[in-house]
Amino acid sequence: MATRPPFPRQPEDLAWPVDHWPTAALPEDLDRSRFAAAIEALTRLGPDDGDLHALLVVHRGRLVLEHYGPGIDATSTLQSWSMAKSMLQASIGFLVAEGRIDPDAPAPVPEWSSPGDARTAISWRQLLAMRSGLEFREDYVDAGVSDVIEMLWQRGRNDVAAFAAGKPLLHAPGTTFNYASGTTNILARALGTLVGGGEAGMRAFLQERLFGPLGMDSATPKFDPAGTWKASSFCFCTARDFARFGLLYLRGGVWNGQPLLPEAWIDEARTPTHETEGECYGSHWWIEAEDPRHFYASGYEGQRILLAPEKDLLAIRLGQSPNARVPELLQPLHALVRAFPDL
Repeated sequence: MATRPPFPRQPEDLAWPVDHWPTAALPEDLDRSRFAAAIEALTRLGPDDGDLHALLVVHRGRLVLEHYGPGIDATSTLQSWSMAKSMLQASIGFLVAEGRIDPDAPAPVPEWSSPGDARTAISWRQLLAMRSGLEFREDYVDAGVSDVIEMLWQRGRNDVAAFAAGKPLLHAPGTTFNYASGTTNILARALGTLVGGGEAGMRAFLQERLFGPLGMDSATPKFDPAGTWKASSFCFCTARDFARFGLLYLRGGVWNGQPLLPEAWIDEARTPTHETEGECYGSHWWIEAEDPRHFYASGYEGQRILLAPEKDLLAIRLGQSPNARVPELLQPLHALVRAFPDL
């Protein structure tokens, strides 16, 4: 694993984008041929590639590229899908910083409270790393085998966390990686219990601690009837507000000149907890396998917030593309990042 670059600071003469995004031209030392090829690939999709909704690039704190698909503009709220998982990681970080959550302590899950239940040992950190050991089938197409579809839209829809927490333990906690949306909803309910006040309390917490300070006025999290934020999948935002969230992580948790989240918690997001050829996971964030200096929030159908600290750059792609095509369709976004110079 390459040395992780430090998080870049906001330029001293630049306002934070709480109310609006500062803009700038593309840098002079940009690899323009590489950049143009990446833009061409990202915006000219084939008939089987679905739709591009938004493409944004923020370089050194300034918006240098903003492109929208037909019928979409800077005011349109767009689907996060699993990028909401990364927002949950931030939300948990607030209580970690206050000492109200010990990441290595067992997560408070009532379904696991019976004497002798081995699931009671599963920690917050293991859930964040997708290493709970719980059974969960992350399939987005086949309703016959998909725990995601069953959880969000069928048998588990009224209490997504209870559905996921009811799954049996297949592996010892911490030993096996299994990307599972159910673990995120278990965490979301546990966080909501600590925050208190049910759905209204959690909405107020998110607004006060995350959305409000960043100026994410469009952010709209979705809840189930039990009052749990369905953080596995649902927080609608404008593209610019997704960029504000990305900038918080690019700045190592600092916002408007003040530490909003501990840098160490942001650093955990990009610290590998699972690595195989072509795949690397941190803590509710992904890490680019080809260049582990880069990390990203990722969502179904091609949503991505990609961060490159050594370039002080973030790039966002939002759309609706067949999931089988997403890996190839997102390669140009990573190529676009490489067209920018290092700091």
